[in-house]
Amino acid sequence: MKFPGSVLVSLLLFVAETGTALYLSSTYRAAGDRIWQALTLLFALLPCVLVQFNLVFIHRELSRDRPLVLLLHILQLGPLVRCVEVFYIYFHAGRFEEPYVSITKKRQMPKDGHSEEVEKEVGQAEGKLFTHRSAFSRASVIQAFLGSAPQLTLQLYICVLQQEIMAARSIFMVLSLLSIVYGALRCNILAIKIKYDDYDISVKAAAYLCIFLWRSFEIATRVVVLVLFSSVLQIWVLPVVLLNFFGFFFYPWILFWQSKSPFPENIEKALTRVGTTIVLCLLTFLYAGINMFCWSAVQLKLNDPDLINKSQNWYGLAVYYMLRFTENAFLLLLWYVYKTDVYLYVCAPLLVLQLLIGYCMAILFMLVFYQFCHPCKKLFSSSISEGLLTCFKYLCFACKLPKATVPVDKVDLKSPDGTGDDSQASYKTNESQNGNPHQSVSSNA
Repeated sequence: MKFPGSVLVSLLLFVAETGTALYLSSTYRAAGDRIWQALTLLFALLPCVLVQFNLVFIHRELSRDRPLVLLLHILQLGPLVRCVEVFYIYFHAGRFEEPYVSITKKRQMPKDGHSEEVEKEVGQAEGKLFTHRSAFSRASVIQAFLGSAPQLTLQLYICVLQQEIMAARSIFMVLSLLSIVYGALRCNILAIKIKYDDYDISVKAAAYLCIFLWRSFEIATRVVVLVLFSSVLQIWVLPVVLLNFFGFFFYPWILFWQSKSPFPENIEKALTRVGTTIVLCLLTFLYAGINMFCWSAVQLKLNDPDLINKSQNWYGLAVYYMLRFTENAFLLLLWYVYKTDVYLYVCAPLLVLQLLIGYCMAILFMLVFYQFCHPCKKLFSSSISEGLLTCFKYLCFACKLPKATVPVDKVDLKSPDGTGDDSQASYKTNESQNGNPHQSVSSNA
């Protein structure tokens, strides 16, 4: 049985970040910065509440008679209780013979074009651990993009305004960045396991390293760009953020309405139509929060029974990164034009170049992961290099198309069989033989 290390990492990041946020908010209160205190507490407590809701929903605690567990969730102690339960199950597994064992069938990765199906016995303890891992993976994603990401942006913005880096704030920013990168990593692994649920998947260390570097460069550069832009153009920050957020929030709903599919009713039997709508809105809210800072590996598809798009869309990936790179470059250009005296001792061109190169490094590690380190790359219908090359050819063709259009009056009309040239030649011959009527008239005159 696999050691539940992901559960332990999720809990440690959750506790460390929440505790540091509470301490930092107390320092803001002592300094009289009520606004920074309120925002720090908001971004610390909001994901805590959503994490409790996620754990209760996945474990179906509302339909079970466990009032003490529900009370602990209300007191925001749910992750601690779940972690204790996970390790209790892990260390007591195998001591007693389980009366009930389920058999699962998984396909192995194809070798020489053939894939074998393997049966595996799964006991109750292993099934419970799988549920706990899945719940903590989702909790890490919620904590990362609805708490840590806005928290990191806020604390870095405060550092720029105050031109001071406190020890507690720097530790908090490092913890927030680690939490975001870990949440993005869990989102990638979760997407792989959902899309290729029929296969026995083993993620190697090189894949984890590529994802970690890819997400670290992508998220760090994105946060720095947003902070730099907001420090010089505070008025335009809200339109940029709202346009990004609501664009990604409504995008899955627009695709759902265009498909004219019936409303999904199979999310949870105990939920009413209103409850299902609330769950879907929270899901798209999280999806928008992820795409604000990085590419969401889990693509929503509300008209699918699993709510996940299981196809590999290279075109969507390419369009996202091209638009995001363009947006980052434009925001950096605006910062360079309107920068204040706060950045007097900062080499602005070098900083812009470093940030753009950092985002390109993220794209590079992303390409390396999908081309060489993806655990299911043998199942791809086309590689990412082929997909991106096709996308770039299409874009180049679309750009060259307007240049290829020529006015009609400057084009010699030719029939496909060449009769136009023959008729023109015969016309000139007859004209030379018979003479021009206008010339004869003028000569007679």
